[in-house]
Formats: sequence, structure tokens, C-alpha cells
Amino acid sequence: MIISDKEFGEVIVRKSAWVTNPKFSVSTSGRLAMSVPAHTSEFLAKRWLNASRKQIRDKLPINDPATQRARDAQKKILSKKARDYLPYRLEFWAQKYGYQYSGLRLSHANTRWGSRSSTGTISLNIGLMKVPEALRDYVIIHELAHINHMDHSDAFWAEVAAHDPHYKRHRKLLKQYSPGV
Repeated sequence: MIISDKEFGEVIVRKSAWVTNPKFSVSTSGRLAMSVPAHTSEFLAKRWLNASRKQIRDKLPINDPATQRARDAQKKILSKKARDYLPYRLEFWAQKYGYQYSGLRLSHANTRWGSRSSTGTISLNIGLMKVPEALRDYVIIHELAHINHMDHSDAFWAEVAAHDPHYKRHRKLLKQYSPGV
């Protein structure tokens, strides 16, 4: 459930059978998150929110609602760009080097550029749309190499180097960016 609040913007309300009293935290988007007992009504959640305003203000670094909306807009734009670009780029490199993968999943994780599951699905972060193309290609090649090597062994890095001779420089440059949106 989402509650709109004049001061905090959108408040994410999570219901849980394990929670007995409301607990407040900051979500990855910078929004106020509130965990409440499973049976809690919207009225009661708003009441708890109002009763806890001073404590929330003093203890939690909540993003300004305008910042939340700007982040949402950026995420939407990056998602569209990623949907339009990343599947084709992944397929290009997979065909060029003979890799087979089972699917592509687009994510917006705060800490990872990409990953590969044991089922062969490659996940790529929409934040890749904020970095130069050479670094996007490095991440894609890196994840494709995980099809043959699920670790970061010497054989894995040799395979990455065979497809991206400048991978060390690309890896270093990628650290200047954040995958979070």
C-alpha cells in the first residue's frame, strides 16, 4: 500500500505477519517505508505516521518528495532506453562469440551492473544506459563469459580478455559510476 503524505511524499506501507508495532525505515528510493502488522488499515497506518512525525524527521534521512519524483522519472526513461537497447546488444555479442543464454532480465539494483543465474538468465542493470557504450559492452561480455565460468577464475578472465582486450581499463572506469538509479 502507498500513502501520500504532504511532508514525506509517497510512503511505502508493508504489511507483515511478523510485525507487532510500526517500524520506519528508508527504502532504496529514498522514500519513507513503514512496516505494520498484517491486519492494519490505511486509517491506522496514517495515524501511526502522524504520531511518529517528529521521530521520523529527527532520525531518518528521507528524500524530498520532488527528488523522489525526479528519480522515478529518470528510472522510467532509463527503463525504456534499456528495453530498446540492451536486448539487441546482448544478442549481438552472444551471436558474435557463440554464447547461448536462456533469457534477459532488466533490473535496477543499487550495487550490481549485471549477473548471470544458474538457469542461464542474464540480468543487466538499467543504469548501464548512463555509462559509455564501451563499458556497457564490457558488462555484457563479462556476464556472457559467466555462461562458461560461474566464478572469476583465471580462465574466466582469459575468456573476457579474448573478447575485450581492454577489459581491465573498462573495469576500472566502470567503478567511477554507480549502478543505482
